[in-house]
Amino acid sequence: MGSNGLQVSSPVVLTYKENWLHLNKNNKLIYRFKEIVGRIFSIFGLTPNQWTFISLIVVIVAAWFIVNLNFITAAMLISLSVFLDVVDGAVARHSGKATASGGYFDTIVDRYIEATVIFALLFVELPNFLIESKLWLFAYFFGSFMTTYVKACAKEKDLIKTELVGGFLGRAERMILLILGMLLTPLSLNYLVYIIAMLAVLSNLSVLHRIKLVLSGSKRD
Repeated sequence: MGSNGLQVSSPVVLTYKENWLHLNKNNKLIYRFKEIVGRIFSIFGLTPNQWTFISLIVVIVAAWFIVNLNFITAAMLISLSVFLDVVDGAVARHSGKATASGGYFDTIVDRYIEATVIFALLFVELPNFLIESKLWLFAYFFGSFMTTYVKACAKEKDLIKTELVGGFLGRAERMILLILGMLLTPLSLNYLVYIIAMLAVLSNLSVLHRIKLVLSGSKRD
């Protein structure tokens, strides 16, 4: 029984196979790449949390370039921030400093990074596509945060035993698509809007898919 007197289904066991378009985080080449990154960047002597904080600073600078319509520079800086998100985890594992609190801090900063980019785009006069572009941005913002909240809520209610993944896009994929949209802006701002609209739709579909997985109470391999 849950705290509200309702019956709670058995915890759901989910794996990365549930994520249809997710990057394969268990790929041996990716694992090897992260090992090399961890070994190289551990030389600088910075802690994993310091690398995480630097990634946030980098994206704040990128936001300034977005507001000033320099999308190519912004895309390069966001790419650097995404890479630094790999660095912090790689350094943590290589140095034996991987902790639950570090993972928590990294998750929080990830949300701030994505929100910073979306917030900066609100100051840009983007063309409309079917509906006002700012509504697409709001829908994307809502979907990206709800994707994480659904997972956190499922864990808090003890509905899942392991990592809840599932849906169409994860944060890495969303950031890659945003970067692609910015790189296409010299051709037309419409391409960026199309990608934002796609992110809005797919991120919210990911939320619905995750909710379905949890409420179904079925066990996944």
